[in-house]
Amino acid sequence: MNGYIALDYGDLAVASLLVLANAALSLRLDLGLERRIMIAAARMVVQLSLVGLVLKVLFAAVSPLWTGLAALAMVAFAGQEIMARQDRRFAGWWGYGLGTGCMLAAAGLVTVFGLTTQLRPDPWYHPQYAIPLLGMVLGNTMTGISLGLHTLTGAVVEGRSAIEARLALGETMGAATLPVVRKALRAAVMPIVNAMGTTGLVSLPGMMTGQILGGVDPTQAVRYQILIMFLISGGTAAGAVAAVLGGVRRLSDSRDRLRLDRLVGKD
Repeated sequence: MNGYIALDYGDLAVASLLVLANAALSLRLDLGLERRIMIAAARMVVQLSLVGLVLKVLFAAVSPLWTGLAALAMVAFAGQEIMARQDRRFAGWWGYGLGTGCMLAAAGLVTVFGLTTQLRPDPWYHPQYAIPLLGMVLGNTMTGISLGLHTLTGAVVEGRSAIEARLALGETMGAATLPVVRKALRAAVMPIVNAMGTTGLVSLPGMMTGQILGGVDPTQAVRYQILIMFLISGGTAAGAVAAVLGGVRRLSDSRDRLRLDRLVGKD
């Protein structure tokens, strides 16, 4: 069988019964999650419906300006998510700017790399390829950066005494915070490492599944998925390293003093 199976609203309504069952289970077990489940599901439906309409317009226009604006909007929303996931975030514009800037640089460079060297659509910024690819790289890079910064700030606060003791003994800020940096980077890259280790035998990723359901040859779908996983791993690692090292830099001054006053959030 070639092609894809079209879905109508009735099919989606039937599938939504599973979400209602989740909410009912939460209500029955007094988990207190039923409201969040329903809001999340409704938000997903609205967001995806709007994205579908926007992508339809972008695909028809094939404009570098509109593709770039859509990409910047995606980065802006992802940056807000990074900041929202921090128990302790940097004060001032650093709270939003550090994670967003590192994510923009890492995901943007990796996406352009993939478009210009492997996929090579004509033109290279064609939204049919650029937007989905950026979305996959951006989502995982966002997760890596948010985990890295969350772990960094928490570990620095908890290990303040040890870091300051090492500084008092004459170590530089880089040397004194190295264990914390390693811990933060491990936390940042572990999700994509786990994903690469289980993809194929344990799980079939969404993009690969979608291509197969759309009639693409499975071996070709596999090649696309391998490419995407490699790009995601590169973007996640680059973004996490930049954000964590930038965070360490922000938490110190020119005299190698620890500046926890630049954090806001938990005491």
